[in-house]
Amino acid sequence: MYAIVEIAGQQFKVEKDQQIFVHRLDTEEGSKVDFDKVLLMDDAGKVNVGAPVIKGAKVTAKVLEHLKGDKVIVFKKKRRKGYKVKNGHRQYLTKLEILKIDAKAPAAKKAAPKKEAKPAAEKAPAKKTAAKKPAAKKAPAKKTTAKKAE
Repeated sequence: MYAIVEIAGQQFKVEKDQQIFVHRLDTEEGSKVDFDKVLLMDDAGKVNVGAPVIKGAKVTAKVLEHLKGDKVIVFKKKRRKGYKVKNGHRQYLTKLEILKIDAKAPAAKKAAPKKEAKPAAEKAPAKKTAAKKPAAKKAPAKKTTAKKAE
């Protein structure tokens, strides 16, 4: 069983007990994280595609550690101009372990429907709407011209 999930703006194909690196998440190490944006699920050949997401499906993962990725060197050069710029970058990452993939997560309890104050028979009769009168036309605004002082 695998699923395609959107995590931190990127899409990942995940399976149970898989470890993945994603962009840094604002959670503590050792805590569990639920991802609701499940785009596709495959359960032994039975494919379920969301539009855009599958309702009720979620993926649960555990945050193993926060770390920095490998250094990437960015080198810019313009030939015959004497222009050279060397720059480096290390991406902040979070290592996740996928704990489980739920096709249908248990639905949250919904609030009880509100009771009506008056039964339908006791409600006031509906008022007839009178035909609206056409709106009065506005008089055109008078234009004033500035007189030249002589």
